[in-house]
Amino acid sequence: MRRVVVTGLGMINSVGNDKESSFKAICDGKCGIDTITIFNPEKYSVKIAGEVRDFDPSTVMAPKEVKKADRFIHLGLKAAQEAMADANFSEDTDMERFGISAGSGIGGLPSIEKNSVILENRGPRRISPFFIPGALVNMLGGFVSIEHGTKGPNLSSVTACAAGTHAISEACKTIMCNGAEKMLVVSAESAITGVGIGGFAAMKALSTRNDDPKTSSRPFDKDRDGFVMGEGAASLVLEEYESAVARGANIYGEIIGFGESGDANHITTPSLDGPARAMRAAYKMAGEPKIDYVNAHGTSTPVNDKNETSAVKELLGGKENCPPVSSIKGQIGHCLGAAGGIEAVTCLMAMRDGIIPPTINYTTPDENCDLDYVSTGARKVDLNVVMSNSFGFGGTNGVLIFKKI
Repeated sequence: MRRVVVTGLGMINSVGNDKESSFKAICDGKCGIDTITIFNPEKYSVKIAGEVRDFDPSTVMAPKEVKKADRFIHLGLKAAQEAMADANFSEDTDMERFGISAGSGIGGLPSIEKNSVILENRGPRRISPFFIPGALVNMLGGFVSIEHGTKGPNLSSVTACAAGTHAISEACKTIMCNGAEKMLVVSAESAITGVGIGGFAAMKALSTRNDDPKTSSRPFDKDRDGFVMGEGAASLVLEEYESAVARGANIYGEIIGFGESGDANHITTPSLDGPARAMRAAYKMAGEPKIDYVNAHGTSTPVNDKNETSAVKELLGGKENCPPVSSIKGQIGHCLGAAGGIEAVTCLMAMRDGIIPPTINYTTPDENCDLDYVSTGARKVDLNVVMSNSFGFGGTNGVLIFKKI
């Protein structure tokens, strides 16, 4: 089987507009969650989110083109540009063997909301001709492939909160099966809109700690009361190992395992069995290595955090065998379909720098969440193998395992 490595990274989220500033802020425990400014949340039960700030989409595409794409595409283009620059390809790269794997949970929800209002108030003739091509999830990959000239497979994963992780595993499979030499993975989400916040709030999935946004997302803490929505994007360049070595690429790590599973249980309530099976599949594929760190899905919801803790213990044979576990959603919120991509980038940078990012806002222990959550600040430690978990509505699960080379 062909080996797959990561040679380029990019990300943008509520604590930073590039990978280095984002990662530093995450490790420093800074929180990007605050009162919503994208729309007026006054009438909503939930008024907080992790917004990307000080981002001008005209810096990633021509100003006259901006209106042709939804915000999640703007964010995705930003992350992809950074990853491609980081990978530092030569001009003679074979673009017919270079593909795209994109991921998003919802896609162009702001455009859907906006044009639905236009339809209701002004009629069908006033709907923007850019609405459909600017809102479809696969147009994230479409815009990115056009910008970078990639002519290989153009794939998209739309698997809720596991989409970013699945986009990586799909790209990995493509290279392993010789469908491409290189794949640009990009996952993005921007669903902080009235209907997005209102919809998740109606499900009672979101934290209502509006008076204290900075402590609202508290993964694994006994007083957690739901997730906080975030937005952002991430991008990874994946390459066949021999090809990357031959061109002298900087290698962040190798993907040595991935696992996927379905709960077949409930449309919104996660099971323990589904995530556990995805972890086992990734662990087995990786050769059952010593795991040095688990980057948890860790949403700050009562059921997920308890189940994920149990699944990690089940995988590794009990609490005493488990490595440090942390969730970065306290810092940036839950970026839905982009979460897995952002967390994968974070894992690779953590291996690079030898540091585990902390789980912030963990102050009250929960007897059902009894692992080492790195709750007192980032921890310097040599990391050779790390695992990243993502679980989505509909019972769709994805797990990745990376190894330092």
